Amino acid sequence: MKKQLLHSGWQLTTVGKNDTIPATVPGSVYNDLLNAGRMEDPYWRDNEMKALALMDEDYRYNTTFDVNADVLNSERVLLRCEGLDTIADIVLNGEKIASVCNMHRTWEFDVKDSLKTAGNTLEIVFHSPTKYIKEQDKICHAGGSEDAMVGFPNLRKAHCMFGWDWGPRLPDAGIWRDIMLCGVNGGRIISTYVKQTHGENTVTLGIEPEIETVNGAELTYTVTLTTPNGEEKVYTGSPKEIAVENPQLWWPHGLGEQPLYTVRVDLQRDGETVDTWEKRIGLRTMTMHIEKDQYGESFAHEVNGVTFFAMGADYIPEDNILPRTSPERTRKLLEQAVAANHNCVRVWGGGHYPSDAFYDVCDELGLVIWQDFMFACAHYNLSDEFEENLRAEFNDNIKRIRSHASLGLWCGNNEMEMFTFFGGLALMPNNPTGQPPMWELTPKQKGDYTRLYEYILPKTVKALDPQTYYWPSSPSSSGDFDDPSDETRGDVHYWDVWHGSLPFTDYRNHNFRYVSEFGFQAFPTLKTVESFTEPEDRNIFSYVMEKHQRNNAANSKIMTYLGQTYRYPTAGLGTLLYTSQLLSAEAMKYGVEHWRRHRGQCMGA
Repeated sequence: MKKQLLHSGWQLTTVGKNDTIPATVPGSVYNDLLNAGRMEDPYWRDNEMKALALMDEDYRYNTTFDVNADVLNSERVLLRCEGLDTIADIVLNGEKIASVCNMHRTWEFDVKDSLKTAGNTLEIVFHSPTKYIKEQDKICHAGGSEDAMVGFPNLRKAHCMFGWDWGPRLPDAGIWRDIMLCGVNGGRIISTYVKQTHGENTVTLGIEPEIETVNGAELTYTVTLTTPNGEEKVYTGSPKEIAVENPQLWWPHGLGEQPLYTVRVDLQRDGETVDTWEKRIGLRTMTMHIEKDQYGESFAHEVNGVTFFAMGADYIPEDNILPRTSPERTRKLLEQAVAANHNCVRVWGGGHYPSDAFYDVCDELGLVIWQDFMFACAHYNLSDEFEENLRAEFNDNIKRIRSHASLGLWCGNNEMEMFTFFGGLALMPNNPTGQPPMWELTPKQKGDYTRLYEYILPKTVKALDPQTYYWPSSPSSSGDFDDPSDETRGDVHYWDVWHGSLPFTDYRNHNFRYVSEFGFQAFPTLKTVESFTEPEDRNIFSYVMEKHQRNNAANSKIMTYLGQTYRYPTAGLGTLLYTSQLLSAEAMKYGVEHWRRHRGQCMGA
């Protein structure tokens, strides 16, 4: 397949205004406005409010390009958009070719008949996400976290962009991943599923390419396997299986090495390669070990027949302005996790599906991934159109991620079964806003929950990635609203230390099977505080410091806990901030040491 990136010559304009500026693609509206000096740093003091107001506007990206001859002359030409955030109209050479509304999807459109050799114009108009969720909520209320903007579940956009209890409301927009033309001749490989069957001293790889043909072409493929040592072996004749003798097994960090094999599938027509699919894989078995035992029912990661204690953290988006992240920044972050003896990372469901670079590094470092689907603390109204959109999202991301050695678990959502089980009205005794309670569910929404997480998603995972374990929610005791916070089964989110203001000693009252979320907040370092404050703001109860604290009453909570543990630090703000970090470390140490002492009963923190 011939590819031509469309990354150059872009301009950004606020719709209805004469304010065109250069744009970077991949990139975002906020990033371009910052680079052009058209907006202030959204992290500085309370500039978040100014930045949020900018998202009430619509924005137009446009470029002009010539088409490479080998692409233009292909039998089929696709416009491939790997990330559009989020509500957008796409216009090519004056003709509207599509409207899209999901930042988590890859969008493809057949554009061969719309292209010319030179002077093609491409325009993508991004509509206001803030206006959209507000209007949609009037039509059909979908409740969720009160820390986010009302209506956020109505849009397939990273939920935390609309605010969370750890971050600001900065719902950026733009072409956030690659955009390109793809020329297809004869056919292409959509994806390939590599199924592993482990025997004694042999791993059999089942090769299942998904092939799309053009004009009825007769296609074959070859498979090239490259070992971690660089040795290549080529298998011709469209093999369905290949055998790996004396396999080098992949292990999580701390249990062994992370050797990676490369599988390349070359699609051929009349002996000529027309497309290639290539991925690195690790030879391992990976599942969850769940069985009745003396404590209830176990819940532990099992790799190559060995269970291990999961030590890790939740992974949330690294920056509210996504273009400021990079493979290098992500690698450094994950290397720090390994340096802290982590062997597991939970990709939290309120952000976005990470880049290929994230999974590549986890493969290399031995970080097992608990992968949430992108649903968190919200309820959804499953119209036919919304369900079709979701199914395409699942298809795209499962196929993209499933080959990675580090993928240990697919999880339906973050905290949805728990909130549905306990009920919304109990969580919101007062509702002064007059809005519908965020967690008040209609009978249909309760039914939609079951349909989405206990029917659609498990069947989709079984069809596309049957060798990876599916868990319906976090926390859960296996689904069906069967006491999702049961301490004797499944996983638990435990926040009574912190949100519940209980002392650290309360950790010792609980012997969970797997603690997939817990924590204790600290203030940032003085250097960080100086990066968003004026000198007069540098008091933890100032307006600006409270503005940057998104967890309700948390600054006071830190001080209350601090007073229970230490004498008051008197050497200035820097010492107070540092003391809060010691306090947080003490809380984490208390919980982690307790659960690790009960290894076997508890198998994850």
